[in-house]
Amino acid sequence: MNEHDQHPGGDPVPELTAVILTLNEAANIKDCVKSLAWADRVIVFDSYSQDETVALAKSAGADVLQSTFENYAQQRNAALAAVQSDWVFFVDADERGTPELAVEVRGVIANKLEKGWYVPRDNIIFGKLTRGAGWYPDFQLRLFKHGKVHYERPVHETAVVDGDTGYLENALIHYNYRDKAHFQDKQASYTTYDASILKQQGIRPRPRKFILQPWRQFWWRYVTLEGYKDGWHGLSLSLYMSYYEWVKYRKLAALWRSEAT
Repeated sequence: MNEHDQHPGGDPVPELTAVILTLNEAANIKDCVKSLAWADRVIVFDSYSQDETVALAKSAGADVLQSTFENYAQQRNAALAAVQSDWVFFVDADERGTPELAVEVRGVIANKLEKGWYVPRDNIIFGKLTRGAGWYPDFQLRLFKHGKVHYERPVHETAVVDGDTGYLENALIHYNYRDKAHFQDKQASYTTYDASILKQQGIRPRPRKFILQPWRQFWWRYVTLEGYKDGWHGLSLSLYMSYYEWVKYRKLAALWRSEAT
């Protein structure tokens, strides 16, 4: 969009850039880029993919920049530094924009004072739309006034916004875990990281934690967060998350044992 474009009232139309971080996302990137065609510019910020991600992104109409990956916070901060735009919208390669979201995003960046916006996600897990067990509304802080945000924490990165934030109503579609193997692979990574954080905080895995924490996780997912509304699908997801809570404490115990030897 030309910087001189204006609303009918004479105010400049804010420029919006969608940014997609990628590493070997050939299976997702083309559809993701196309779903964001309503942005003024789509940038694929790539970590030197070894598959066809870059070529497919370019063929779909995106600009591609590449940067060596250190951690998620660093990569998002590097992308922000490389972008010249009024607003930045971070989208993952396994997410899709919608026309309804496009209208809402354009409206808030033109008319609202908030500097950051949380976006809900419709999570598709094992091919099913999942509304319970904590996977909806699954708000993610993704839309920012440029220059008003930076990221902290290497994993499960946190956006720090200089200003007020708001919540959008229309969701990104998130094609989350493809199947049980994908789910297990991701949870193995998350539990390793979470156990290391608990260790850094000096938390020790008391014997009762191996029973109480998984039970609390299940109750929270299935009852408090209404996983039961998704039927057997919600029950299985709640049980999975309970199991991986146990795995997290098992890994924490191993970290303490390795320090003692």
